[in-house]
Amino acid sequence: MMPFSSEATRFDRVIVFDLDDTLYLERDYVLSGLGAVGRWARNALGIDGLGEMMRARFEAGFRTHIFDESLMEMGLTPSPPLIARMLGTYRQHRPDIRLAPDADHFLAARDERTGFAVITDGFLDAQRRKIRALGLYGRGIHLGICTDRWGRDCWKPNPRAFEHVEQLFECSGASLTYVADNPSKDFTAPRERGWRTVQIARPERIHHFASHEGVKADRVIETLEEL
Repeated sequence: MMPFSSEATRFDRVIVFDLDDTLYLERDYVLSGLGAVGRWARNALGIDGLGEMMRARFEAGFRTHIFDESLMEMGLTPSPPLIARMLGTYRQHRPDIRLAPDADHFLAARDERTGFAVITDGFLDAQRRKIRALGLYGRGIHLGICTDRWGRDCWKPNPRAFEHVEQLFECSGASLTYVADNPSKDFTAPRERGWRTVQIARPERIHHFASHEGVKADRVIETLEEL
């Protein structure tokens, strides 16, 4: 988590973002990671074409067991030690990702009376690398919370990160807004705490959710230009 300045308590309102498929497209991270694993396999194991194979499976709509099935398709055995090394490479690679254009524009047009923060689930090292790659602290994000720093039990819908934001910004209720993509976990805690909630449903997102799934947000948008 980025060091937090007490000056941030001056804000009238705070907008808090999820990260994946909210400020950038998660598919870009996946493709970046698969490329990194492919390069590692070529350099460390002499396996050519694995990166292209995994990318093709992902682009075809496969979302699980990409490592295992790509290896088998190439006639290789997906042993647990090999899969673990591939997964470690994926999570620890330097992401080649960019802010979505609307997110870039939104943050560039921020006003001084609005605070900005991020609350994101996921493995700690990977999420920190994403935040650095996107340069969020240089683009007006005052606070970044990776919930995994407290352990998996504190991932959303656990309210701990939302309580932490309230304490640091010294505000509560409708002065806070959470913008995220996943109704199955994202909006439970902020709605219970009286925050405003906005679901961003980017057309290019990886995960799609049924209209009856999870806790609904107050609004649904497709781009931050609507926010």
